Amino acid sequence: MTAVTSTQQTGNGRGRNSRPPAEVPSIPLSPDLPAPPADQSIGDLVREASTHLSTLFRSEVELAKSEVAAEIRKGVRGSVYFIVALSILVFSLFFLFLAVAEVLDIWLPRSAAFGIVFVLMLLSTMLFALLGYLRMRSIRAPERTINSVRDTAALARRFQAEPAEVDDAAPLGPRGPLGPTD
Repeated sequence: MTAVTSTQQTGNGRGRNSRPPAEVPSIPLSPDLPAPPADQSIGDLVREASTHLSTLFRSEVELAKSEVAAEIRKGVRGSVYFIVALSILVFSLFFLFLAVAEVLDIWLPRSAAFGIVFVLMLLSTMLFALLGYLRMRSIRAPERTINSVRDTAALARRFQAEPAEVDDAAPLGPRGPLGPTD
């Protein structure tokens, strides 16, 4: 097995934290792996397979963490629009309402001027609330992680099956042994 670091690099060559990156064992993805010795026992092969499944599971968890973190960042960015809408409503109510209403008071009755200003501020608040809603609606489930976990579960079921149930001559497809219909 090879080792993979789990922290992202920043501009200064260090991860987000000041500690050195943790090494996570990984399954090599290269097709030119050395052939296992012919004298390996079934127990050794099962132990190696369980080690690979454990590594695969840890990789799945790491992928899930990164996808969920990305979706949370999207949510936080979307909530900024709600904060902007609230800020506009709170800070501009007093001064802007009065200033615009006084200008409109030149041409319209005073009550109509204040009513128009109030409606304009509500419309701008609704616009930013709509932008925030649209940003929040773009948050999706981590599809890659879900599909990968399904594939891993299918692979784990295949390894847990009784030896008589597994046909070693059948080629292994992405979701288990390939049957005559595949």
